[in-house]
Amino acid sequence: MSFLNKPGVYIGGVGQLKIEKKSDLSIREMGAKAVLLAMEDAGIDKVDAIFLGNMLSGILCNQQQLGPLVATSAGLCGVEAVTLEAACGSGGAALRAGFMAIMSGMCETVVVCGLEKMSHEDKDFITRSIATASDWEMEGGQGETFISLNSQLMQNYIKENNISPDSFGMFSVNAHSNANNNPNALFHKEITLDQYLDSKFIADSLRLYDASPICDGSAAIILSKYPSKTRNKSSQVKITGSASSTEHVGISDRSDALAADGIKRSGQIAYNMAGISAKDVDFFELHDAYSIISTLSLEAMGFAKRGEGWKLAYNGDIFLDGKIPVSTFGGLKGRGHALGASGIYQAVEAYLQLTEKAEENQIKKEARIGLIQSIGGTASTTITHVLERV
Repeated sequence: MSFLNKPGVYIGGVGQLKIEKKSDLSIREMGAKAVLLAMEDAGIDKVDAIFLGNMLSGILCNQQQLGPLVATSAGLCGVEAVTLEAACGSGGAALRAGFMAIMSGMCETVVVCGLEKMSHEDKDFITRSIATASDWEMEGGQGETFISLNSQLMQNYIKENNISPDSFGMFSVNAHSNANNNPNALFHKEITLDQYLDSKFIADSLRLYDASPICDGSAAIILSKYPSKTRNKSSQVKITGSASSTEHVGISDRSDALAADGIKRSGQIAYNMAGISAKDVDFFELHDAYSIISTLSLEAMGFAKRGEGWKLAYNGDIFLDGKIPVSTFGGLKGRGHALGASGIYQAVEAYLQLTEKAEENQIKKEARIGLIQSIGGTASTTITHVLERV
């Protein structure tokens, strides 16, 4: 099947920094370095605009105005540069903005960068800062964190489906296994299911290995109206579907939180735009900040029936040689979740899969269509993109 004439936006180049617990670079230096790596990969020296995804620079780094800071640091003073915030889905939101800028005809070539510097000395302050993406009046301001909120979702899921908390273990085993072969990942240590089961519970049914780590990172991707001049025809990748949907920010306001309606809506719109369905997808870079979100995403996106998403992990169907590989470079859990950067890391990794440059992380079947999904809050904002090799 050829996707050459299908409407969409081409990916011209990618760049990524190694995820670290604490980067020696400033946030502007991190962003500029990723941007320049992507531009070098694309073989270009100018762009029409820069779209940045970031969640917490104003709180953790006392720095807003990342757009002009990164632009000037990258030697692109004068170019349009704006920052988009959608909590942990900020990278996905920036990617969608870049996609729309080109699809609208306003731009021909843009760079999208996700960046986050979270190496604040006070870890409790970081936790509270992240909680500002919850419904502060009803959740964060009452002492809830995203650990406790995702634990609530997991407990409800366990109760509804009469399963054990042990059922989610293979999500973490898979993520750490794939991260181990990713030079840009934070973690380079595989874990066994027994190690997962022996890990401590950090909130009710939620274990330490069910949650993603705090870290620093930045990645960038070049989007263009035209195919890359430096790539052969078999290495061209297009974004052919893009969609964003919202849900009540507060979990208690949702009629059925486990239905993940926001994820489902975003996914269906992206599927329809690209003219595909779940059965056409070769791999899925999902937002595995917590194991329960991975489970709900697999169900909402049509890869499993309700209540059975965990089975895909349990049976090994999410591995590199499985039916629907996920977190192929370690995901947010193993590669690291640098909040506003995660959605762009997903795009970079999907591009590498589709161009067969994933090396040891390459999925075992032919990769023609990839799905990436970036989520803000407890699935209150969901941005989905479909990537296809033309």
